[in-house]
Amino acid sequence: MRTERKHTRLDRVFARLDREPERPAHIGMPRMSRHRTVLFGATLAFYVAIVWAVLITSWLVRLDWQVMFFRPYQQWPELHAFVDYYVVLGQRGPTAVMVMAWLGWRSWRQHTLRPLLALGVSLLLLNVTVGAAKYGMGRLGPHYATEIGSNEMWLGGDIFPSGHTANAVVTWGILAYLASTPRARRWLSAVSAVTSLGVGLSTVYIGTHWLSDVVLGWAAGLLILLALPWFEPLIARTENRLFALRDHWRARRRRPAAVAGPVGRPVVLRPLTDRADPAPGPVPTGRPSRTPAYLAPGPHTTRAERSPVTPAGSRRPPHPERHPRGTTSATRP
Repeated sequence: MRTERKHTRLDRVFARLDREPERPAHIGMPRMSRHRTVLFGATLAFYVAIVWAVLITSWLVRLDWQVMFFRPYQQWPELHAFVDYYVVLGQRGPTAVMVMAWLGWRSWRQHTLRPLLALGVSLLLLNVTVGAAKYGMGRLGPHYATEIGSNEMWLGGDIFPSGHTANAVVTWGILAYLASTPRARRWLSAVSAVTSLGVGLSTVYIGTHWLSDVVLGWAAGLLILLALPWFEPLIARTENRLFALRDHWRARRRRPAAVAGPVGRPVVLRPLTDRADPAPGPVPTGRPSRTPAYLAPGPHTTRAERSPVTPAGSRRPPHPERHPRGTTSATRP
């Protein structure tokens, strides 16, 4: 009796990964809907409000100083080892490599470049917007503060907004943006939000960022994710051009080698009997003609059929006047 093999959890995981060998047709391209536009405007207003609150040294700056004097790393020292590893989830290099590996595998399986192109556009927007804000406002961090109670703006720093928090929002939020189902999108959105906030609070725990830096970094990353549908037409055109270049390159590789010379009308060949043989021209006198070699009569064999043969008898030519040795010669007259 034959028993069926029970599938393990690992078999079910690989079976789920193989369910989308082609590009899914049910995934629509995200568009800038009214709901998303309203959310983008509200987040932008919140971003501007945080910057204004820091510039005028409001209650938010006083909260930053209170948290800094509280020194969380001294209140809970047992968390320091875990936080040192957890904050890596917001660093640009490790997170980009991990997310790019997953999206690259997904692009290969689904025969589309949209996941990788969307990640590239989001990281480019992150570098431009957050980097410009960092160096434009030049806020100093808690470890380099010069005056108690000041906002530490325009002093050559580069921490406002928090790059770790914004990077965590973008790199982990892009997975939710590219999710295949609404349920997966909701779960991944919640996970990315919690992860990014945890990364921001980890920087506050260590003392490298103010609390307002983290809030502004979270808003900056969310603005990039909300603005991505505006760049979807550019992503689609770039994908089509890359695929066209790939097809052109493959066609050139498969094309046979071109025949030398231009391709024209076919040449008609005529038999040699229709043409009269030209009269032989005079032999040039610049070089003396060689004497024709003498060939002995008889059949001639090729050089390959010749073999050295040892001649029998004496090699001297016969002389009738001589007599062989040992015989008495006749009396000469």
